[in-house]
Amino acid sequence: MKLIVRAPVRIDFAGAWTDIQPFAKSEGGAVLNAAIDRHVQGVLEIREEKVKSKGMDAARILSQGSGISISYGSDLPTGSGLGTSAAMNVVFLFLIRYELFKNEKPEVIAEAAFEMEQLLRIKGGKQDQYAAALGGINFMTFTDRVKVKRLNIKKSVREGLEKNLVLCYSGKSRLSGNIHDKVWARYLKGETVSAFQGLKRIAYEMKDSLLKGRLDEFACLLNENWEYQKELDSSVTNSVTEKLFAEAFKSGAIAGKACGAGGGGCLLFFCREGKASAVRKALAAAGGKIIPFRFSKEGLTWKIK
Repeated sequence: MKLIVRAPVRIDFAGAWTDIQPFAKSEGGAVLNAAIDRHVQGVLEIREEKVKSKGMDAARILSQGSGISISYGSDLPTGSGLGTSAAMNVVFLFLIRYELFKNEKPEVIAEAAFEMEQLLRIKGGKQDQYAAALGGINFMTFTDRVKVKRLNIKKSVREGLEKNLVLCYSGKSRLSGNIHDKVWARYLKGETVSAFQGLKRIAYEMKDSLLKGRLDEFACLLNENWEYQKELDSSVTNSVTEKLFAEAFKSGAIAGKACGAGGGGCLLFFCREGKASAVRKALAAAGGKIIPFRFSKEGLTWKIK
C-alpha cells in the first residue's frame, strides 16, 4: 500500500518577513503569495504483510517496527526561496499522521508543520506552510492567529500575470538562517522598523491592485517591495542577484524582487508585454535557470494506491 502526498511551493509577491516574529506579534504582518504548480511529493509505502495494526497511522506502525519506507521528491533546486522546506514538512506530517490529519482542515496541518519547525528551532514565519496546505493566490494576515483571504482575481489578470512573470533560479542557494540573524538583530535595534512597515503596506496595496486588475500598479509595488527588502540587510542581495537584475531589466523586465528571504535562491520578474521570452533568454545566458510555472489552486492533496 502506498500513500502519495504532494503540496505546492509558493512565490511571494509582497510582505515576506512580516509574517515572522517579533514583527508579526508587535505590529501584525501581511503577505500576498501564490501557490504554483511546482511541488514536493512524498510517498509512504507499507509492506502490508508485516502490518498488524489497523489504519494508516505511520507513527503507530513505526513504533511496532513494521516494514515502512518514506521517500521525497521535488523538481526544484536546493535553497530556492520558494518555501520548499515548509512544503516538505507539511507533506511529512501528513504522511506520518495520516489518520490524524486526513479529515482535518488544511489550516490545522499548516499550524502543525509550523509548530514542528519551532521545536526544531527553524527560523521563519507561517506563509509557506499555509500556501502549501491551501494552494491558491492568498492574502494572509498574521498576529496571534492567521487569517487567509483567497483572491478571486479575474481570469484576464491571472493570465496576464502568468504570461508576464518570469521565475529564475539565481544559481546561488540561499542561507536564510544567516540572513535571519542579521535582519532581526537590526530590527530589534530599531534600524529597520520603517522597512518592515513598508513591506506590510505594500501587501495590502498589491492585493487591491490585483483585485482591480491594475498590473501596472502591481509592477510598481513589486519594485517597491524589493527596495524595502534590501533595506533589511545588505545580505539580502549580492553580486549574482544584481547581475541578473541588470540583464533582466535590459531585456524587457520592468519590475522584480527576490523570493523569500533573499540572499540567493529565486528571483521573480515582471516583464513588458511581449518581452518575457527575451528576458528568459537573457537570464539563461547570464547563468540563471528559468523555472516555468502556472498558479495552482490546489494545496495539499493525497491518494492511496
